[in-house]
Amino acid sequence: MSSERLDQADPQALAHFIEANTEMLAPPLVPEIVLHLAAESLPIWQKTEDELGEMNVPPPYWAFAWAGGQAMARYLIDTPDICRDRPVLDLGSGSGISAIAAAKVGARYVLAADIDPLALAAIELNGKANDVPIETTGDDLLAQPGPREGVVIIGDLFYERELADGVLGFIDSAKAAGCTVLIGDPQRSYFPRGRFEKLFEYQVPVTRELEDAEIKRTAVWRA
Repeated sequence: MSSERLDQADPQALAHFIEANTEMLAPPLVPEIVLHLAAESLPIWQKTEDELGEMNVPPPYWAFAWAGGQAMARYLIDTPDICRDRPVLDLGSGSGISAIAAAKVGARYVLAADIDPLALAAIELNGKANDVPIETTGDDLLAQPGPREGVVIIGDLFYERELADGVLGFIDSAKAAGCTVLIGDPQRSYFPRGRFEKLFEYQVPVTRELEDAEIKRTAVWRA
């Protein structure tokens, strides 16, 4: 365990932490993309708590290629016209996998939003590893109106009730403004069944450390 605490305001320190505790891996469903990913969940979680020196540190969602993000990235790469030449917002970006896919297919501009400083650092590293430009923001966008144009992509954000309620409000705002809103989700606990249109379904390989099965049936939906 390091004797020094990780300074969340120091991007260089965050990047070093990520590089030291992850491997460069390609998610099973999206081999075109490489990410800094953790080989196991418990060690990276414990290491994050040790380095931050905080109790109740949120899970390192950025260190894994979740089913919804993989499905979204696969769909964007296979249907490039959705994002091509359009601004894209990736809400709750995590590792940045969906943002990277949007950039790869020619989005005019990609903004990856996440409130976790480690996630933002991971997105920066992963964008560089895939040679695509991605802007990041740590602002809580759920407290703001949705964007006025472009594409909003959302992966795996329906796992807590309060978060899900905020995401639904954001979706409604973005859709009312004329945005295309896509959701990648395996219908987690607070996914609003019957509300969205299913576009495509995937069988996503995942880890049993994080999921209840080795293959997670996951769809991309349109709001």
